[in-house]
Amino acid sequence: MSVPTVEAAINELMDWAWHAVEELLARRGLLGDGLVVEDFTGLTSWLEDATRYTVVHSRSAAVLFVDTQPVDAIPFHRDLLGADDPKAFFTLPRS
Repeated sequence: MSVPTVEAAINELMDWAWHAVEELLARRGLLGDGLVVEDFTGLTSWLEDATRYTVVHSRSAAVLFVDTQPVDAIPFHRDLLGADDPKAFFTLPRS
């Protein structure tokens, strides 16, 4: 068994929730012309207790997933890369 590539992980995550991601990007005014899964080029993922957080980003937008659910989208900026707590840039739903 081979280790999945970043590209494969992004495609799998985005394919599961593409409709929800597209609606989220549209609500935030981040939906570009002809946006496709392949536009998203970076992925950061980590665990906190039993919750998986994942940020998937392109050069223009970043989407935060909690487990496999997209919860927020923001314009991408380099401060996200290497941040101690990338989820702090996003608005999380109230538990």
